[in-house]
Amino acid sequence: MTKGIFVTATGTDVGKTYISGLLVRKLRAEGLNCGYYKPALSGAEITNEKLIPGDCQYVLTTSGLNIDPLECVSYVFKPALSPHLAAQIEKNPIKIDKIINDFNTIKQKYQYIVVEGAGGIVCPFNIKENILLPDIIKALNLDIIIVASAQLGTINSTVLTVEYAKQKEINVKGIILNEYNPEDIMHVDNKKCVELLTGIPVIATVKKNQKDLIVDNVVLEKVFNEV
Repeated sequence: MTKGIFVTATGTDVGKTYISGLLVRKLRAEGLNCGYYKPALSGAEITNEKLIPGDCQYVLTTSGLNIDPLECVSYVFKPALSPHLAAQIEKNPIKIDKIINDFNTIKQKYQYIVVEGAGGIVCPFNIKENILLPDIIKALNLDIIIVASAQLGTINSTVLTVEYAKQKEINVKGIILNEYNPEDIMHVDNKKCVELLTGIPVIATVKKNQKDLIVDNVVLEKVFNEV
């Protein structure tokens, strides 16, 4: 059986792609066959008249996974907008069945798989069919890791994200604080408060531009569940 985890965040541009790349890199460095999948990506780039899903390319380059980035994403849109709006503009509505089928196909190739969401946990994928990110997470039968900033305001956004996930009956396995400075008293206090108020462990802290994810292998193993 493949083991998987879903990476979401407290909002847009918090560092989901960066952390996903480090996570896949860490597992592959441990000799584990880890893959990557992203249900939908907006804001794709055009290079030599070819559509390039930049987030996917970044994760693959970071982790050393040598595949075409288009092989690890179901929906790719050019507008840098919420997936539901980008899909509306391009007249290519996101369907949950396609995501499930693609995920089931891709996961067969790997021992572990990291799935990256879009935006924050309330990100809409298809408004007409009322498909939000939690519907995708539950359809794929995955638990989640929440990427949060270590900066001011993270206590509020992280607690709200955790509480919303719990309300949707989504299991939160851990929190990763991005751009963390261990010498900043606010960052240190944010970590303590987030753990205290959510009851969820901060499984890793990542400094700005850090090249490797530092997390205990036993802890990391417990994050993944069979899918």
